[in-house]
Amino acid sequence: MRMIRVALVDDQALFRAGIRMMIDSQPDLEVVAEAGDGQEALTVIAATRPDVVLMDIRMPVMDGLAATAAVLSDPTYGDTPPRIVMLTTFDLDEAAANAIRQGASGFLLKDADPEFLLAAIRTVHAGSAVIAASATRELFAHFSGAATTVPAPAEFATLTDREREIFALAARGLSNGEIAAREFLSEATVKTHISRVLAKLGLRDRVQLVVFAFEHGLTSDR
Repeated sequence: MRMIRVALVDDQALFRAGIRMMIDSQPDLEVVAEAGDGQEALTVIAATRPDVVLMDIRMPVMDGLAATAAVLSDPTYGDTPPRIVMLTTFDLDEAAANAIRQGASGFLLKDADPEFLLAAIRTVHAGSAVIAASATRELFAHFSGAATTVPAPAEFATLTDREREIFALAARGLSNGEIAAREFLSEATVKTHISRVLAKLGLRDRVQLVVFAFEHGLTSDR
């Protein structure tokens, strides 16, 4: 069994120690690096190449937002940069919204249940986002009221009518099961449509789909 390698980035040593103990107790997870600020994080992430990074947002020297942007834009990681999960104290955190825009795989509250945090690490490593699309929608609805939207790229026009319908429902935070029930489709069919939509738009997951919808003014509540 291949271990999932995790890096912890937080300026509170006691918090890191607690998370490390919890992660290291799992047979499939291991902490390979720790850092107390964003600048140190860049060094240890480059040296250890973790699969998943738990990144605090508010830290001295360099905050988690700047560190996330630096890691995800670093060409040395190629097509496989580490998955980054932001750690935040607040449900509606504008910095978390900005991090997701930059490509973070989601966010977790620092007081999340231990089992949820462990499941989140595994989920992110498997290629999915760790917050529900509905939570992303709430986050962006809260912070994008005055934001200006930009026209949708040409790729959006390549979606079929059915794919646009599925896109609109997914952008509203509906799960595959909810979309399937509403559209009288199987969940497998919905999953196929979602995969095609993501591929055509160059998006990684449903969280990025919700972000895309908000940025391009495609969040109709019809």
